[in-house]
Amino acid sequence: MDKLLIRTIQPDDNKALAAIVRNSLSEFGAARPGTVYFDPTTDHLFELFQTAGSRYYTALTGNEIAGGAGIFPSPGLPSGTCELVKMYLRPEDRGKGLGRLLIEKCLAFALEAGYRHVYIETLPELRKAMSVYEKFGFRYLDGPMGNTGHFGCDIWMLKDL
Repeated sequence: MDKLLIRTIQPDDNKALAAIVRNSLSEFGAARPGTVYFDPTTDHLFELFQTAGSRYYTALTGNEIAGGAGIFPSPGLPSGTCELVKMYLRPEDRGKGLGRLLIEKCLAFALEAGYRHVYIETLPELRKAMSVYEKFGFRYLDGPMGNTGHFGCDIWMLKDL
């Protein structure tokens, strides 16, 4: 495997990460309104993750951006709750444990930042990701939390830290 590096997002990462997010959703047939596919912040992740209480990690294999994941204090979430967001990898970088490493980094940051719960919104098309979240102890919820604006997501999960 190529040299692996996980670091915080840099301004020059925006274009590559937006392409990975949108290509992943297209690949799984989930490029529809109410998802991050159409969210304008997807093109400006570096700027978005300057928000207090947030952090985004970019994964690189060799010198190429492989994907990323972040923690964000999404609007309307209960006190002490953040959201694991924009967790996407290029197809050639999946199945190598990179997603697990990104989630571990995100959860460690959430704990360090004082969060007590981590929320996820996802789609049935992303079944593989859901099984990974389950292994990390996320449990399914009956409905959404907060006000993310992602009305296209219909699977909600929560983990206690």
